[in-house]
Amino acid sequence: MNIEEIIKQPEGRRLEFKENLSDGNRIERTVVAFSNDAGGEIYLGIKNDPREIIGYNENEIFKLEQQLSNIIFDNSQPNIVPDVAVVNYQGMYLLKITVYPGSQSPYFIKSLGKSKGTYIRVGSSNKPADESMSQELERRKRNISFDSLPFYELSADDLSLISLSKLFQEQTGKKFDKKAYEKLGLIFNENGKGIPTVAAVLLSDSEIKTKEFHYSKIECARFKGSTTSGTLDSQTINESVCLQPDLAMNFIKRNIRKGSEIKGVYRKERWEYPIAAIREVIINAIIHRDYSLLGRDIKVAIFDDMLEITSPGSLPQSIDINNLSSGLSEIRNRTLAPIFKMLKLIEQWGTGFIKLNSELLEYPEIDVKYIEPGLSFQVQFIKKDYITPKSKLVRELGPGWHQVGTKLAPSWHQVGTKLALSQEMVKSLLQSCLSTQPITALMTQFNWSDRSKFKKKFINPLIVINLLSMSIPDKPNSSKQRYIITDRGRMLLKSLDENKE
Repeated sequence: MNIEEIIKQPEGRRLEFKENLSDGNRIERTVVAFSNDAGGEIYLGIKNDPREIIGYNENEIFKLEQQLSNIIFDNSQPNIVPDVAVVNYQGMYLLKITVYPGSQSPYFIKSLGKSKGTYIRVGSSNKPADESMSQELERRKRNISFDSLPFYELSADDLSLISLSKLFQEQTGKKFDKKAYEKLGLIFNENGKGIPTVAAVLLSDSEIKTKEFHYSKIECARFKGSTTSGTLDSQTINESVCLQPDLAMNFIKRNIRKGSEIKGVYRKERWEYPIAAIREVIINAIIHRDYSLLGRDIKVAIFDDMLEITSPGSLPQSIDINNLSSGLSEIRNRTLAPIFKMLKLIEQWGTGFIKLNSELLEYPEIDVKYIEPGLSFQVQFIKKDYITPKSKLVRELGPGWHQVGTKLAPSWHQVGTKLALSQEMVKSLLQSCLSTQPITALMTQFNWSDRSKFKKKFINPLIVINLLSMSIPDKPNSSKQRYIITDRGRMLLKSLDENKE
């Protein structure tokens, strides 16, 4: 990627722009944060907001290069030695600082010490690492996964692994006994006592799992519309993690539509979203989520226009969000993942996103977006041609309605020819709403008892063409909703009074 393409990119997990060495956070923080994460590039001489190339002259740049290298080396511990290169862009000189993922984490700013000077990258910001993140960085250095850690507070007898045992026997035909527990890394012996690992607790059916890892759950919600203002259905999935994929898929299936299409002489059933691709994302979320992040659960959110799955924990260092279909795989939970493979929840390492993209070929109306919001990874299945309820109503009312609301002073000729309401009725409604009115008052005035039909026939069309407005537009079905005439409604009312037809 050349410099012209790079400067068009937003700052993020692996990219930062700095106008000069005193620009905002000290550059050491960014270097430390990059070293503790996936690495990254810093461009010195580029202002970020607004994006503008400042650059340095030839006499300054080489002196700055040496100064920068010394600042980074002297202020970091363990010492960080990035690549620093001079870039000539249209006669202006920039410094490109390439920082690689470190193998001796946690890295920190020497003067602040490890407890206060350890920084991590969260989106496009550098944040001080809390205790749990600092511990994860230590484990990363020692090549230890969180799920393999012993859970000394419990003994092997405290756990119930009935669900796991049943699935294991169904899929492998083998008995799931204590010897299998040890072989799979769920239990290890210490001084003659069986100690369960974190993975064993996560896979258990015991209440202990809910108590000790209360956040190891999936929160599912079906929202009304395209915001979180109204919930139609919800479910908390807190069972053994080996049961969570099917339970999450059951929730999704009951909250999305299933239709059928004719192909040749055969009828083929088809879900609203690519169901196999969603299942891959759900399993990936469970297997690759960061269970060391306290208080964070997996979230499944279904909107009218999108299905969204969010998993705690950034992508592993070696995985590039822009190249998820490369087949490259890095396993975060090294005890759970092989068990999921034995249970045939995973077919082959590194094929999940390849399969996802393959199924998406059958869903040209769905777009997929990958995002890293903070310390999490999110997949969005988005309907490309989604029509908002307001746009749908405009479409149903016929061509030209969207134009009425844009006219400065719409006449009755413009409005009346499109609206299946009498002039007197429209006038009465607008006059009634010169002050804010609840729908119950309007229904009483016009002798209507069916709230839904009254709203559909009288209120919604006037809102669409901007003659009426809602007091709480983000919550159209709120019990506290009120309606009031708009400026355009007042203009129409005035024209009706002046031109009594």
